[in-house]
Formats: sequence, structure tokens, C-alpha cells
Amino acid sequence: MGGRWKLGLGAAIVLGAAVGVGAQTADSEPTAQGDLALTIYNDGQALVQDVRRLAIAEGRSRIDFPDVSAQIQPETLSFSADGAGILEQNFDFDLLTPAKLMEKAIGQTVTLVRTNPATGAETVERATVLSTAGGVVVRIGDRIEVLRDDGLPTRVVFDRVPPNLRARPTLSVSIDSDRAGVRPAAIRYLTGGLGWSADYVALYDEAKGTTDMQGWVTLTNQTGTTFHDARTVLVAGSPSSSSNSRNAPPPPPRGGFRPGTETAPRERLGDYYLYPLPGRTTVANAQTKQVSFLDVQGVPARKVYARTIGWLTSDDAPVNATTAVGFSTAREQGLGDALPAGTVRFYQRDREGTPQFIGESRIGHTPMGSALTLVTGDAFDVFVQAEVVSREKITSQQWEATSGYRVIADDGRAASVTSERPVEFWRTTMRYTLTNARAVPVEVELSQSGLDRGWWSRDFRVSSEDVPGEQINADRRKYLVTVPANGRREVRVTYDTRY
Repeated sequence: MGGRWKLGLGAAIVLGAAVGVGAQTADSEPTAQGDLALTIYNDGQALVQDVRRLAIAEGRSRIDFPDVSAQIQPETLSFSADGAGILEQNFDFDLLTPAKLMEKAIGQTVTLVRTNPATGAETVERATVLSTAGGVVVRIGDRIEVLRDDGLPTRVVFDRVPPNLRARPTLSVSIDSDRAGVRPAAIRYLTGGLGWSADYVALYDEAKGTTDMQGWVTLTNQTGTTFHDARTVLVAGSPSSSSNSRNAPPPPPRGGFRPGTETAPRERLGDYYLYPLPGRTTVANAQTKQVSFLDVQGVPARKVYARTIGWLTSDDAPVNATTAVGFSTAREQGLGDALPAGTVRFYQRDREGTPQFIGESRIGHTPMGSALTLVTGDAFDVFVQAEVVSREKITSQQWEATSGYRVIADDGRAASVTSERPVEFWRTTMRYTLTNARAVPVEVELSQSGLDRGWWSRDFRVSSEDVPGEQINADRRKYLVTVPANGRREVRVTYDTRY
């Protein structure tokens, strides 16, 4: 008798006849919801607005609102009905399930009906439920028994439904009305379990230098409730709330991101963009629904090979360059829209014209007019090896004395005017070796980082460089290096730094 008892396998649970009829009638109603409007946010919460026509009695009475979200945040509820005010609210979230029925029946008597599989004969016994922890333990007469999941047909018959169990999530409000009559009654509340995310499918054409892009919103409902025939709008943005206050903002995409300055042609709500779904839609519980919101072709795009080198990095072996696709969300570049945070998946056609997956990258909320370089993976044929060729101290005269410092020794040691902390000057030569096994030349974006070492090493300068560099910021300098087809190229750069 020691097996674990599982609901829905070896045992069935039924209610007594008198109670079962009432439950059947309630469950046969498709929904008690009224005119629904859903506003769904990226962070897994939503605003539900539900207007129902109800018969409201004069004076004090209680109104039940079944079919609300099982993850309702009761403290966010607002109720409105002409001539009526709310006095008290209760949310009954203990739903009528076999497990809950058993839990509520502890200490009470139920009927066990067992069927002999060989003869079909039924045995009926009254039993007291003792425990449901890890299995159902009952007392039948003077013996203790564990209901087992052994495949034998067993039914547990309950005499009644416990008063605090509901077939559907139900909100109850006590109100005081100045008159009787049928009128609209509206409830508004926030709920968890209802969210959406964006996904993008990008078909990249390397020969044409373009990409076609489709955008999809993926809507998920884990609230425990189906929302019927609702007007639905999605909000792209991050409203502050207690549920998401600890979440870090999405990181910038790998590769590169320059935010745009164009306003997208979409409705705004404060600082957020709205993406309404066309028409009305039913969002079923435990359902994933996808709706298209973006479909553009021929957006200019380019392949990018890149590697960022840390300061004083000396590789033991060549390192694969990353490969990325760069494009713009600007109007003049053909895409012309703001992109909600999501995942961009890139595809490229093979020789037979079949699209094949080549990589993906995450993006945050991206304004229109932004420049994106999204990493798709590591290059197979393009490598970069960084090496420290030489590193030596130089004198302050070689450095050229900097304003705010005074030399205190001939060996190049100096101190701040406001501090006697010594300063040293160094000359470092880096060698970058790039190889390309492709049959066409490639351009590699080579970035040297770590040039700004903090308050104690703010200054550096480039003594010499084989390729003209572009200073991106105080910490990073970028070089565009063209590597010939099936070839190799070496670049040397000498940096003078003050510590």
C-alpha cells in the first residue's frame, strides 16, 4: 500500500448528484466577461478593463465577477458603476480542482467507490481523509489506507463543494447603491501572467547588400483565465513598477548600437509606443499567439567583421573575428520604424535558394533612425592575432610635459601639482595580424580598448600607426583594415601612455 497516489490516473473524483448539477450549469456558461480591453506590457503584466451589464440592487449588496485573472493584483482594483460605491472587495483564488477538493476534505468523510476489473463489481466504503501530504491517507473503519496510483479504477465521491472553492477565479465586491436597476459596471485591475515579446526574422542578401525583415509579437497568457473577444494593445517600453524595479535594462546588442533621433509613425502613450492588434481577439489561457507588426523588404545592410582587443593583450593563437550584419532603422533606409526589444534571427539563402539560419542577436527598445550592428557568430575564415611587440619606459621629455604636472626626476617620473604621487611614461607597440581565407577581400573593424585606465592614467597618444585610426571615445580607437583575398595583413600601432 505504499505507492504515490496521483489525481487523474488511477483515481477519479466526482461530486454528489445534487452538487454536480449546479456546477455543471455554471461551467456551461462560456464566460461572464463583458466588453474587454487589454493593455499588455513587456514585463509580464497587463491592465484589464472589463465592463459588464449587471442587475444591481438598491442599498448594500454583493456582486460577483467570475472569470477575472487568477493572478489579479487585488490592490490595483478600481470599480465604477453609476450611483454605486464600493465598500469591500474579496478575491477567491482557491479554484475547484481535485487536489484542492482533497485538501479541503481533510477531517471529513468521503465515499470511495472501487471497481473490480475482473468482475465489474463495485465496492462502496465511507472513509475519513487524514492527510494529503505526499499522497492521500484515509481511515476506513479501523484500518489506515493510502490511495495508490496502481491502475485500479477508484472514484472519490464528495457530498458537497467546500464554500470557499470556486470553479473559476472570482472577484467579489460589496457595494452601496442609491437605486436598483441594470447598468454597466466596470472593473479595472493589473495582473501578472500576461506578457509579450518581439521576434524578428531577417533574410540577409550578401550579394545585394540588403535584408528583408519581418517583426512578430509573441503573446503569452499564463493568468489561469481566457480573455474573450478583447480589444488588445501592446505597449513597448518599461513602465516602473514594484514587479520590475529590480530588473536591469536590456543590454546593448553585441556588435554596436547608436540610438536614433527620429519619431516613429505610431501612437504614443507618454514615453511608450503602442502596438494595437487588429480587431478583437481571444487570448486563451496557456496559449501563445503571434501577430505580425512589421514587414519590409530591401533594407540596406552590410556584413561586418570585427574584433575588440583588450589593453596589452598578447594572443597565444589567432582568434576568430566576429561576423555581424549592420543596418539602420531610419526612414530613409527603408525600415522606418521603432523596434521593440526582442531577438533578431538572421537567415541567408544557400545555392538552391533555401533560407538557412546564420545567427541571432538580442536588441533593446530601439528608436527609429538607430544604427545597429548585430553579431551573428564567429567568422570561419577571418582571424585576428594581437601581440605586444615591445613595451618600454620613456622620459617626460619624450612624452612632452603635460600641463598640471611637474617633473621631479630625470628618469621621467613626475607628480601632480596637488599630489606627490609618481607618474611613469610608457611606449607600447602592438602588432595586429589579420588573415583572410575567403576568395574576396574583407574589411575588419579592429578596435583597441583599454586606453583610458581611469583617473590614474587619463592620457595616451598614438606615436605611429600603419592605418589611420578613429577615436571612438576616451577608451577605444577603431581601425578599418582591408585584408586581401586569400591573404594576410599586418598592422602596427605605437601608443604612449602616462600612468
